Amino acid sequence: MPVVHGEGDGTPHTEVSMEDYGITGARVDLEVVVDMPQGRLWDLVTAVHRVSEWSPECEHTALLDGGEGPITVGTRFEGRNRREGRVWTVNCVVTEVEHQRSFAWLVLDRAADPERPSSSWRYDLEPGDLPGQTLVRHSFVHGPGHSGLREMIHSHPEIAPIILDVRLEELRKHMTETLDAMTAASV
Repeated sequence: MPVVHGEGDGTPHTEVSMEDYGITGARVDLEVVVDMPQGRLWDLVTAVHRVSEWSPECEHTALLDGGEGPITVGTRFEGRNRREGRVWTVNCVVTEVEHQRSFAWLVLDRAADPERPSSSWRYDLEPGDLPGQTLVRHSFVHGPGHSGLREMIHSHPEIAPIILDVRLEELRKHMTETLDAMTAASV
């Protein structure tokens, strides 16, 4: 049974202690080879201020804390998303930057605790089999933190598996569309 807790900012949220309907750790993994050199693709996946140009869900991104330089571990950015008439803004923090290889970030919930993120995202890039190709591994993992998905499932626990499956499939589709748009836009 869900238990309501405060998040430190006076905003209540629903959290499940033991049973969380399979939300925490739910993931989407995408692996694809793209016809683009690794260095060029790296420049695009780390251009967080441009994500809204390619994503079907994210409509705006901006670096926070006056960030203007290169993306490094600790860089913070925000994204405004739109889905099915719902609009929400999230704050993110970069957790890994290995030049031309790995880029990862957390989506923080309102409590902003990086130990309990709403989700984590990453890109891992490797040379493809042919010159000018890059093997991309892109992943999403739902965290233990608060999220809209968690709210929806807690409001309708009787159909939790369906809600989770639909959202994960939607994320897979959006991740694919974003990568396709990103690589097409750079040609």
